[in-house]
Amino acid sequence: MNPRAALLAFLAFAGFIVLTGSFYTLKETETAVITQFGRPVGKPATEAGLHFKTPFIQTVNRIEKRVLEWNGPANEMPTKDKTYVEVEAFARWRIADPGLFFVGLRDERSAQSRLEDIIGSEVRAAVASHELIEIIRSDKGRTLTEDPQKKGAVAATALPVVKRGRLEIEKDILVAAALKIAPLGIELLDVRIKRVNYNAQVLDRIYKRMISERQQIAQRFRSEGEGEAARILGKKDRDLREVESTAYKQVQQVQGEADAEASRIYAEAYNQSPAAAEFYGFLKTLETYRKILGPGTSVIFSTDSDLFRLLKKSQPAP
Repeated sequence: MNPRAALLAFLAFAGFIVLTGSFYTLKETETAVITQFGRPVGKPATEAGLHFKTPFIQTVNRIEKRVLEWNGPANEMPTKDKTYVEVEAFARWRIADPGLFFVGLRDERSAQSRLEDIIGSEVRAAVASHELIEIIRSDKGRTLTEDPQKKGAVAATALPVVKRGRLEIEKDILVAAALKIAPLGIELLDVRIKRVNYNAQVLDRIYKRMISERQQIAQRFRSEGEGEAARILGKKDRDLREVESTAYKQVQQVQGEADAEASRIYAEAYNQSPAAAEFYGFLKTLETYRKILGPGTSVIFSTDSDLFRLLKKSQPAP
């Protein structure tokens, strides 16, 4: 190969390497900090597009411009009323000053660790200085709802008084943590408590208390149901006795009227002549014999008894 052509090819290749190493592109979501031998030089590049740098000796460090998230782990901590809870928080932040951020933290990984230290500390301090009800309740204007099972019922118990509420506590955490994070070039946008759980040792007692309360409510419903059932059964028995009494009265009245009518008919039939009256007495005596005399019956009559009169006059069969 011609030495001159080889030299030209080498120079062209070297020029291409120098040219490509002298420019870099920046996205809309990125900020670039240029470092020379590990130290930042110049102002961070914030505009998207093509930018120039010194090749080989300068390095482009890209920093995210968008809003970033921080999700803290669940940490166990005590409240002011000595109740141990597990609190899990999250935050949203962005890099406000890329120069300070790069000098202090270099990358997002270090920033996440620093955020966990600062925000976690402020969350623990806020929880420890407030009672559990303040951490759980989002506002302080909530009232206990009425019992839907009873019309016109009022609240059985009053909720504890809340002076501030979780929203105000989260604002305190945000203000305190933002002041400590600002020197690192980070703007803290929001901090929220995502979850509050009881300690595992406390959960068992909480569940037992909840079961006891539900059992009391169930027992109240059973008692009300039993009382209502007793009232319905009592009304049923009372109505049944009233119906039976009315029916018995009507039966007795009908039977009395029937007996009176029968007696009237008998009287009209047997009082037409002395022979009919005597025959009527004879029939009634026979009916009486049929009722009182039966197989194996022993009866003692006096000689002047009306019942013995027919027996005394009767003749034995031939």
